[in-house]
Amino acid sequence: MEKHMNYLPKITFLLLFSTILFLSACNDKEDPIGLWDDNIKLSIKQAEFNAESDSIVVTTEGNWWWIDGISVNDSTYTFYDDVAVNLESEEYSIQKDCFTVERRNANTLFIKMDENSSGEKRLMTVYLQAGDYFDSVHIEQLAE
Repeated sequence: MEKHMNYLPKITFLLLFSTILFLSACNDKEDPIGLWDDNIKLSIKQAEFNAESDSIVVTTEGNWWWIDGISVNDSTYTFYDDVAVNLESEEYSIQKDCFTVERRNANTLFIKMDENSSGEKRLMTVYLQAGDYFDSVHIEQLAE
């Protein structure tokens, strides 16, 4: 038994060294695991709308994406639990008080904002997701 006890410090050192090596490999800041490259490839990421009703068509090179959420000024909308919106579908439409956002097909996103008569700029962001990659389209709508 005493003979086997001589190996205990060596085994402990090896386990500790292996654990440190493993954890440092998982903590690679330059190539983090789980972050994907741009697989949506938006044609436009920013736009400015007039105060009148205005719209834009954004195309994508990738076709496996969905709308992760939409924010307008201080309001945020998510649609994961919304039975009226099937995020897995290739086509769907989201209509709220002052906007319409449509995924028209696998490569086309349509964004329309109603007239802005509020007297203040309206800021809208449409958040997109494709796996572990996130992107967005930011729109600033002028006020009357």
